Amino acid sequence: MASEDIAKLAESLAKTKVGGGQLSFKGQSLKLNTAEDAEEVIKQIEEFDGLEALRLEGNTVGVEAAKVIAKALEKKSELKRCHWSDMFTGRLRSEIPPALISLGDALITAGAQLVELDLSDNAFGPDGVRGFEALLKSPACYTLQELKLNNCGMGIGGGKILAAALKECHRKSSAQGKPLALKIFVAGRNRLENDGATALAEAFGIIGTLEEVHMPQNGINHPGITALAQAFAINSLLKVINLNDNTFTEKGAVAMAETLKALRQVEVINFGDCLVRSKGALAIADALKEGLHKLKELNLSFCEIKRDAALSVAEAIEDKAELEKLDLNGNCLGEEGCEQLQEILEGFNMATVLGSLSDDEGEEEDDEEEEEEEEEEEEEEEEEEVEQQQLKERGQGEQDSMTPKKIIGSQDSTPVPSPPVDVATFLAFPSPEKLLRLGPKCSVLIAQQTDTSDVEKVVTALLRISSVFKDEASVKTAVHETTDALMKKAFSSATFNSDAFITRLLIHMGLLKSEEKIKAVPSLYGILMTLNHMVQQDYFPKSLAPVLSAFVTKPNRALDSCSFARHMLLQTLHQL
Repeated sequence: MASEDIAKLAESLAKTKVGGGQLSFKGQSLKLNTAEDAEEVIKQIEEFDGLEALRLEGNTVGVEAAKVIAKALEKKSELKRCHWSDMFTGRLRSEIPPALISLGDALITAGAQLVELDLSDNAFGPDGVRGFEALLKSPACYTLQELKLNNCGMGIGGGKILAAALKECHRKSSAQGKPLALKIFVAGRNRLENDGATALAEAFGIIGTLEEVHMPQNGINHPGITALAQAFAINSLLKVINLNDNTFTEKGAVAMAETLKALRQVEVINFGDCLVRSKGALAIADALKEGLHKLKELNLSFCEIKRDAALSVAEAIEDKAELEKLDLNGNCLGEEGCEQLQEILEGFNMATVLGSLSDDEGEEEDDEEEEEEEEEEEEEEEEEEVEQQQLKERGQGEQDSMTPKKIIGSQDSTPVPSPPVDVATFLAFPSPEKLLRLGPKCSVLIAQQTDTSDVEKVVTALLRISSVFKDEASVKTAVHETTDALMKKAFSSATFNSDAFITRLLIHMGLLKSEEKIKAVPSLYGILMTLNHMVQQDYFPKSLAPVLSAFVTKPNRALDSCSFARHMLLQTLHQL
């Protein structure tokens, strides 16, 4: 290490905070690649008697540095809190699991009894969960009370691994007479979806001691929400439920409302941006009338709730003496409805608890149209559930190693008939199952039937294909192959305008403004992961990479909610 680097490191370490059993290197932007880089950090750890909390957030730790730091931790049996969020900035995804394994093994060797483990904001994906799986199953975590894994890109696979590890930890700790008593669980922005959420719900139901659950922005629909609701009912000490920006619909909201009736300690409910809608809001209003006397905050913002249902919610909080905040912004009350809402709360002497209504969408008159839309969505969800169940029954649903060709080609003595799928059906209502059922020629068929001389049609087709992206091998392979066939055909055409393509794509992603009123795609995860594959292919014009990088780098709420996919794409673009 150069002398100027040592001086810089020494200056950073001079800012190290020590006190109350805590050693903090938080936010010092230390770049610890080698054992030599980590010498000063190791020294401070070794010389700290009674180390109970170690903060490494806001630094970047490589594999070799992690090994020597781990060696220093092997003698720190009193360590209880590991604040290790955002400590792998700029690292390759493959570097993170071995680093976590080294650190985890050290805690096990030390005989530590952790109370808090925070690995948030580390984009380690499903493989990263394997990195601390052994730690979670070990005696070091039998005492764990807080587990924070926000924004880690775990995906469905990582969620299942995590759930299994938690169940194993509970089983082993119970055998020793001291069952795992986890209180706080945080796993927002992880693309857990229904399967990941359902797996975790099973673990929650076994643990039964949760007080706070934060799982916003995970792409969970009503099957996953219902599973979580059933698990929450067993966790009678729950105080905080944050499921913001998932998709309840009526089924999920009704299931959650039934659980709320059984819970007595709830203080914070955050179901904002969850598509609860009016029927779901009425069910929640009923739950409010029956209990929830300790409620302090209720967020039902941006849920497509209409006036009468919103007023019912307001009327239901009359006896909630501890309520501090009611958020109904971004719904469909209309000017008159907003006034009525305020009048009701003023009548209860609770006007101050109401949040802003500045983003109200205005009153919608066509109830029949909404009901038809709800019915269509529910029918489509049910159709996909049936299709998935049929695939599982035939032994195909969860086999990550299977390719689309194997799924379509496999035979069964009692085949379950599936409705036929063509390209038009898939592009109109895309789903992973429909893409797989198109068969091994799906990539060729979609490319053939897309007019690649029309940039808008190519962008639309690409967004539909990428919208079904999943980490499961069969789906990922089908999406990649279909994308390659479509975009290779488009970019190889002399009449295809590449600049117009990237412009239209950025507009549809909501990253570039347009004079036209174009609704941005609801989630950027699929297209970001697909672009990460696409930009590495020979057919992709390298001249477009700087443009794409510039827009993906800019601050954007939609991109923030897909930080793992964004990080992967930017890392790839940087390496081109």
